[in-house]
Order: sequence, then C-alpha cells, then structure tokens
Amino acid sequence: MPTANVFNIQKFSIHDGAGIRTDVFFQGCNLNCKWCSNPESQSMEPLPGESVRAYTVEELVAELVKDKPFYDTSGGGVTLTGGEALLQPEFVLALTDALHEEGIHVAIETAACVPTGVFLRVLERIDFAYIDFKHYDDAKHRAGTGVGNALILRNISAALKSKTPVVLRIPVIPGFNDDAADYRGFADTLARLGAKQVQLLPFHQLGESKYDRFHLPYAFEGVTQMHDEDVSTFADVLQRAGLDVQVGG
Repeated sequence: MPTANVFNIQKFSIHDGAGIRTDVFFQGCNLNCKWCSNPESQSMEPLPGESVRAYTVEELVAELVKDKPFYDTSGGGVTLTGGEALLQPEFVLALTDALHEEGIHVAIETAACVPTGVFLRVLERIDFAYIDFKHYDDAKHRAGTGVGNALILRNISAALKSKTPVVLRIPVIPGFNDDAADYRGFADTLARLGAKQVQLLPFHQLGESKYDRFHLPYAFEGVTQMHDEDVSTFADVLQRAGLDVQVGG
C-alpha cells in the first residue's frame, strides 16, 4: 500500500485557503529556497531528530475527516503543502479523490516545479491552488532557490488557463525580490501571464529557530522581519497593473 511522508498536520489553519482548514505538510522539495521556513522539509529523507510519519491514504483521510464539522461550518477543507506535495502526485491524486468522497474541499500550495503533465493532472482534480511565484527573472530565481523558473512559468500560464481557481503568492524577500525594479518586473510578468489575483507574503523569521535545531546554515540570520506596510509600494504597483492584491495569507 503506497505511503507518503508527512512531517506536520496543522489543524485550524486560517491562512491557506477559505474557512478553517487542516494543512498537510509533505516531506521533500525540489527547491532550496534560502529563506525557507520549513528547511527540514527539503530533503526527501527525514533529517535526524525530525518527526515524520509515513501515512497511507486511508490513515490520512481518517485523521483529516475528524475535523469535517469545522470545514462544513466555515467553508473550509484541507490544504496540501510541504515541502512539495506534487513530488508524490499519485498519492496526492488518491488522497484528493478520497477526501472528495467525504465531501471535503481540497486545496494545494505548490511551487509548480514539476512536469507540466503531472501538474495539470493534479490541478484538474483539486478545488483550488496557491502557486508560489518567487521571481520573474530566471537567473535570480536560480540564485535564490537553486532552480530556474522556465518550467514554473509554463505551469503558471497553464494553470491560469485552467478551470481551477488559482491565486499566485509572492514571498517578498529582502535583497532578493523587493526593489522598485522587481515591482515592475513582477507587474509586467503577471500581466503577460494573465494573472488576476496575487498575494504578497512579507518576509518573516518564524522558521529561524529550525536552522539551529537541525544544524543547518541560514542565509537570512538576523535579517529584520517585514511587516504589511513594508510591501505597500509593491502592492500599489501591482494594483496599478490591474491585479487584485492581498497582503498576507
């Protein structure tokens, strides 16, 4: 029976989709973002000292369905995140179908850095998608995440043409994508892609302690956390480009 490694199940989340949700954090990611708030999730194999459980679809559904009354009363559901859930697409598809059988709404948060065929197979079966969009420039994207953005841009373009509702998320990172040239670059790229909605997520330090705990180097040690007002100019530029902008999740 196929299993997937899950390093956290976060209940009563209100920032990753409509209503009250349960976030399922899958182990493993094919990006290496220098500011990642879940650095322990990047390796497909759990780090020493990390608490990870291998779930079957049946076991995971049994846990998630416990909070269905909260989903139903709030218009919420389950959000699949990570790590990168789409590195385990067959499990995600089976889980999504099983949750739908229980009448549970399913969203995904993804970096969209997987083969387009895989991406679209999952996208057409889920109910909502957040897609993280780190940088419009390929070289800068590679410098910050370890991979280029060509595949991601193709998948974003395909997602925006699909029937599944999609919101793009831009993590605003000091020194990486937060100057005036970046604001214009994102605005131009999003307009070209046909995006309608975008969230700006100001840089935070909520994951900083994890780097110490797992003895990992952290490129943003001591960098000041950003607040909503720090991205107001960025938001204004995007709004003038015709985008519906939300600051924060």
